[in-house]
Amino acid sequence: MTVEMTLLIWSTAVAAAYIAAQSVVYRLDYGVIFAGSARDNERAPGIMAARGAKALHNFLETYGIFIALAVASVLTERSNGLTQWGAQIWFWMRLIYLPAYLSGIPFLRSGIWMVSAIGLIMMFVGIAF
Repeated sequence: MTVEMTLLIWSTAVAAAYIAAQSVVYRLDYGVIFAGSARDNERAPGIMAARGAKALHNFLETYGIFIALAVASVLTERSNGLTQWGAQIWFWMRLIYLPAYLSGIPFLRSGIWMVSAIGLIMMFVGIAF
């Protein structure tokens, strides 16, 4: 199995971590009973619930791109140094992005996001050229 496919499989665990983190901070903020309801008249979220939702949303914005590039690298038989390094960079940066976002350290999450985007660009270049 290629590096890209291995990381694609493991990325499902990263996605599950994002979903679990968002779910936990939401329930801590709103309570289990409200979370289990239809959520009518939902108030503005607390800071951690908002961060959890934003982190999940941000992950999902790039996850589809990663999936497409990982699959394309295999289907086109263009798995190479750029695609492999790019996949690893995206994967590890997305893994550390979640705690960085939840911790609220200024500029850290933006830097991590930028590096993960570079990973996607590397994958694209490795496949396209």
